[in-house]
Amino acid sequence: MRFIDTISQWDIDLLLALNGSESLYLDGIMWTITRTSTWLLLFGALFYIVIKNNKLKQSLVIFILVALLITVADQVASGICKPLFQRFRPTHDPIVGPMIDIVNGYRGGKYGFFSSHASNTFAGATFFALLFRSTSVSIVLFIWATLCTYSRLYLGVHYPTDILTGLTFGIFSGYVFHFLYAYVGKRYFCQTSLNTTSSYAKQDFLVFYAAFALSCIYILIRALWYADSF
Repeated sequence: MRFIDTISQWDIDLLLALNGSESLYLDGIMWTITRTSTWLLLFGALFYIVIKNNKLKQSLVIFILVALLITVADQVASGICKPLFQRFRPTHDPIVGPMIDIVNGYRGGKYGFFSSHASNTFAGATFFALLFRSTSVSIVLFIWATLCTYSRLYLGVHYPTDILTGLTFGIFSGYVFHFLYAYVGKRYFCQTSLNTTSSYAKQDFLVFYAAFALSCIYILIRALWYADSF
């Protein structure tokens, strides 16, 4: 039997344990977390820090590499693996689907292996963590990535193995593209090696922390509106 037709009982049991709740407010929180638009302020803060601490050409290189990184992380998941493996999302599986707690009518696309949300967020978190070399920023980045990926389990649109595969590929991709950035930096920007300490101003990270805090406040407030609308 093909892998795409085989769903382990562990995958199902863990998904059902994490999927949904009796709380409309928590539904609203997870529905808001999973939306890319929720985190635009956070993305803006990251780009601000890069521009503030690098010359224009170096900033452009970073932005291009980040764009390529997200494209690779997303397209390997959505453009290659999902149509190749054709593993149903839980919400589309004829056996598991009826057991899933659907939030806001959202079921996602037909296939779910592996999670592009997990791949994208962990790729970005890994790249910027290696770039900034700040423990506190890295913690916040991976909290953000974990929240985004957990929301996919809560909404029932991915199995745990979809998530684990996605985050593994994302972390790997983040390391590869940071290595590529180090190579470009060594060749064109006179960087001698991979940085082991941060060359970014610590006070600029305050913008990132503030953006994350404001995004979380927005999530909590918007979830109230979501709960009141049902």
